[in-house]
Amino acid sequence: MNLTIENATFAYPRRGSLFENFSLSLPPGRTVLLGPNGAGKSTLLGMLASTLKPAGGAVALEGVAKATRGSQLRRYRSQVGWLPQNVGIFPGLSVREHVAYTGWLKGLSRTDAWARSLHAVRQVDLSEKMNAPAKSLSGGQVRRMGIAGALVHDAQAILLDEPTAGLDPNQRVRFREILTVIPDSVVVVVSTHQTEDVHASYQEVVVLGEGTVRFQGSVAEFAGTAPAGVDQRDAIAAAYSRYVAAED
Repeated sequence: MNLTIENATFAYPRRGSLFENFSLSLPPGRTVLLGPNGAGKSTLLGMLASTLKPAGGAVALEGVAKATRGSQLRRYRSQVGWLPQNVGIFPGLSVREHVAYTGWLKGLSRTDAWARSLHAVRQVDLSEKMNAPAKSLSGGQVRRMGIAGALVHDAQAILLDEPTAGLDPNQRVRFREILTVIPDSVVVVVSTHQTEDVHASYQEVVVLGEGTVRFQGSVAEFAGTAPAGVDQRDAIAAAYSRYVAAED
């Protein structure tokens, strides 16, 4: 099933329109959403997460539900995991309780949420911290806890907004490893403006600029758009620079 947004229009007050009749279909597997700051990445993920409502158009998880209202919206949200840039922490909860509470908010029973939280915490390698206060975690650990919250309810789409921002090299390696435990049947979308981990972590690339898709295709196809003569190791960064330069 694909995660889709069709003919969407979105504008912030006093800032003008960011998206006009915007459409994008995201397939199962790991997609990296590239673009400079201000390109609209966070806004797009917000619409896909149903936390932002477009003025027109439709957002849907094909074969599951549309992000409209009522039971359709509840069904949609139960199948979409969302990790914004600034992860909120529920005060007074341990790491495992935090993950279980997230599962309960997504529609799991208290018993199922608690049972599944153990496996989810282990998937992101936070077993040693599961009984620690969530507020005691480092920035990288908070992001991993957020991913566990998406995994606990078997989401069919997981949206991660700049999850590697501020992480050190070792933490970024751990994040890549976490991505590999998510089944390929799940739509995973990760926004970033960093290109270093694209080859190792993703299958699909989308480049966004000023509310439009500048590129969509496989990692190999994206690398192939790099200027002639560029070393293969630098192809991703060179291709990205080319699209950003075109944007400027």
